[in-house]
Amino acid sequence: MQRVSRRHEKRAEGRTAGRVGVRAGGRAGALALLLAGAMALTACGSGDSASDGTRELSSDTRNGQGSTGGGQPAPDGAAPEKGRSAAPTGESGDVARLDVPPPDYRSTFALDVDTASYGYARRTLGDGRLPSPDEVRPEEFVNSFRQGYERPKGPGFSVHVDGARIGSGKGGGGGTGASDWSLLRVGLATEAAPSAAERPPAALTFVVDISGSMAETGRLDLVRKSLTVLTDELRDDDSISLVTFSDEAETRLPMTRLKGNRNRIKDVVEEMRPDQSTNVEAGITLGYEESVEGHRKGATNRVVLLSDALANTGDTEADGILEKIDSTRREYGITLFGVGVGSDYGDAFMERLTNKGDGNTTYVGDETQARKVFVDQLPAHLEIRARDAKAQVAFDRKTVKQFRLIGYENRKVADEDFRDDSVDGGEVGPGHTVTALYAVRLREGASGTVAKATVRWLDPKTREAQEETGTATTGAIDGSLWGGGDARLQVAAVAAYFADHLRGGDLPGAPGLGELASRAARLAETTEDSSVTKLAKAIGQADRIERGSGTDDEPEPDEGEIG
Repeated sequence: MQRVSRRHEKRAEGRTAGRVGVRAGGRAGALALLLAGAMALTACGSGDSASDGTRELSSDTRNGQGSTGGGQPAPDGAAPEKGRSAAPTGESGDVARLDVPPPDYRSTFALDVDTASYGYARRTLGDGRLPSPDEVRPEEFVNSFRQGYERPKGPGFSVHVDGARIGSGKGGGGGTGASDWSLLRVGLATEAAPSAAERPPAALTFVVDISGSMAETGRLDLVRKSLTVLTDELRDDDSISLVTFSDEAETRLPMTRLKGNRNRIKDVVEEMRPDQSTNVEAGITLGYEESVEGHRKGATNRVVLLSDALANTGDTEADGILEKIDSTRREYGITLFGVGVGSDYGDAFMERLTNKGDGNTTYVGDETQARKVFVDQLPAHLEIRARDAKAQVAFDRKTVKQFRLIGYENRKVADEDFRDDSVDGGEVGPGHTVTALYAVRLREGASGTVAKATVRWLDPKTREAQEETGTATTGAIDGSLWGGGDARLQVAAVAAYFADHLRGGDLPGAPGLGELASRAARLAETTEDSSVTKLAKAIGQADRIERGSGTDDEPEPDEGEIG
């Protein structure tokens, strides 16, 4: 076997430094004006329409990962010339105009198709433990389930916007003002994945963690089985290279075509054995070098990292690791796909790596999940259909009083950067769907447009920017969430409420875990979807752990029983 040295050095680009400095100065000036305006308005006796004593949610501030609520109430919807930016009239009768910007009713985020947070939470619950709140990302729970959106007939996205009234929910601890709230669903979908014969060839560099921690059952043994299965699934014109790492990185297999070499590849995979510490930096750096050396024009070139992501040697920070190969990654368009394993898993580290590496991440806890990822998903979804994809939802201040995006905290983008194509977004492949849920509070008696959702992305080949939009009115979100309507919307709601509960949030209308488990079980029957059955089981496990009853299987509770 040939040990390969690392050849690429860090090349800093610094392209955003000037822009950040300008914005920082502008924000300081705006803050001074805002404070002055607030004092003037207070002196005038101006109040806020949301000061009714109830707990409010908003889009503007957030009290940490563990809470969904808390923040400032959304501003009222008065027009700028009549409402908050109107200046008081002094004794001389002169009007002092303050250029206070109107309240922001936009929400912008990078698209995300990761599911690792949900997969790892299921593993943790199965081990009899609650996941750490900072490892729970609601968008990854929601995006683990099919939503059935109509797909576009060509490149790009379809945009689906709808929702339902939340209500208090029987036995659900609906909380103050829950009946005023709705759930808004923004659904994006790409064209269905092509058949294996129709997709471009793939050049995959597998970077495998063989550190000592990977010796645990369900880690390296699962990786070996997964790669052996994948070797049989890939086409003859696909290529594989294999890099392993512990305290150092080593090339086990240079880029090799599958045709005539499957047994050789399987032998190299089988020879992998656990070694010493975890130097992720060395593994990724060498992996990208191998991907560049084996780069195939017209093919999908991707690095696949398989690890428990417990870095303890070399650079252990995700940003630092990706900076070292940043220029190579951009020049060659190589994307990073992370596959997490193990009961003790560095979820946040892996997510940060793949977000920065223009890719996505998933979690594999057993052979069933491994087969789903490496047989059902990876071969069909190797292509990238949209680069740097972002979504922006613009709410209508005449109908919407408050709103909050559920999750996506790590994927938020400044509103003014939505059409700045140098700002990173998310990478989306064929057959993918992305769902974003918002808690929305409508104004009393509101009627008309609620929100307009726009998705913007770069064509992976031409790098040309494209956009697609969708709109929802009050009529589109007027039905009852739990009233027997869209089953897939209910599944998304159950997943979001479950995630929010696990991280200590307080979404309006949140049912208790017992009721959520019951709803999930009924939805599993309605949809005939085994993944929803597993969701119901996970919620039941969380409920029993919280009540100190262990994880042994018990009959699912009837609706309304919270325990």
